[in-house]
Amino acid sequence: MPKEFLPPLVVPFGTSIGRGLRNQVKTMGLRAVDLFCGAGGSSAGARAAGFRIVAAFDAWELAGKVYSDNFPEARFYHSRLEELNAADVAKSLGNVDLLMASPECTNHSPAKGNRPRCEKSKDTAFQVIRFARAIKPRWIVVENVVSMRNWSRYAEFLADLRALGYSIRQQVLNAKDFGVAQSRRRLFITCDLEGDPSPIALRPRKIRGAVQIIDQNGTYKYTPLRSKSRAKATLLRADRAIDELGKRQPFLIVYYGSDHAGGWQTIDAPLRTITTLDRFAFVKPEKTGHMMRMLQVPELRQAMGLPQSFKLQHGTRRDRIRMVGNAVCAPVMRRVVLDLIAGQTGRSAER
Repeated sequence: MPKEFLPPLVVPFGTSIGRGLRNQVKTMGLRAVDLFCGAGGSSAGARAAGFRIVAAFDAWELAGKVYSDNFPEARFYHSRLEELNAADVAKSLGNVDLLMASPECTNHSPAKGNRPRCEKSKDTAFQVIRFARAIKPRWIVVENVVSMRNWSRYAEFLADLRALGYSIRQQVLNAKDFGVAQSRRRLFITCDLEGDPSPIALRPRKIRGAVQIIDQNGTYKYTPLRSKSRAKATLLRADRAIDELGKRQPFLIVYYGSDHAGGWQTIDAPLRTITTLDRFAFVKPEKTGHMMRMLQVPELRQAMGLPQSFKLQHGTRRDRIRMVGNAVCAPVMRRVVLDLIAGQTGRSAER
């Protein structure tokens, strides 16, 4: 259905707004594409909102295999966007209502530390402009790390979006506010060709702790916390947790990498931000002493808000953790796109 003929969205009385909008999105046949799609977190959110995912793009072939397992209906382009003719792609896809994009973020992220930044990598964001110009979607959602706002070309990037006719809203959202058991702050740039995007209004809700994604049923193998091979820094983090919580409480430690909060956390708090590295270890008390293991891919997948049915069957453990850490939390994207659609009626999507 051409965008200029989209009917207003009217939710029947007695229907929850979120469910009603999702059903109407499906009925209207709204179509989406996903640039820099990775394994498909954004696509999972948009599909949950009722969109049909018609195409996705990523240069990592392994991520493409995972993506195609989960979105067999979508055409996957295994290519760098710079190597594609955007006009030809647009012609082959037909009408597209929503363009989602998560440009390369590593060189924006503070997690990179003091290592040199690659400006060419940051400039991949301008592929969003090139494809938006060719595809002409009604809506655009760009997701990235919050520090993208410090990029020297950030204002130019926004100006180019406005030059295409889009009204823009920038908002920092935390996944823990959307029912995800992870504290993950990300920048969302929402764009609309036909109106001002409404802000995502947050309402108080029960925060989910890491305990809700940790499998404590003995499914996975544990090893003693204290062993000759254990790094001193790891033991210091564990000792800080034990000093604070006592010897009978389980907890999580940052096993690889570092943070600025003592290197540990309680399990009733949301998991700290998942990265592309195997970062978190679960420690629990036993009669013989504390035992520990790394969090596993199914637990991390759940902490990203991806459904249990989401397949992650390709690559090594390290590959799969990288895919999870690079993904977008699906429930957050679902809400973002539903609120964009709800803006046609001036109503907010289900909280």
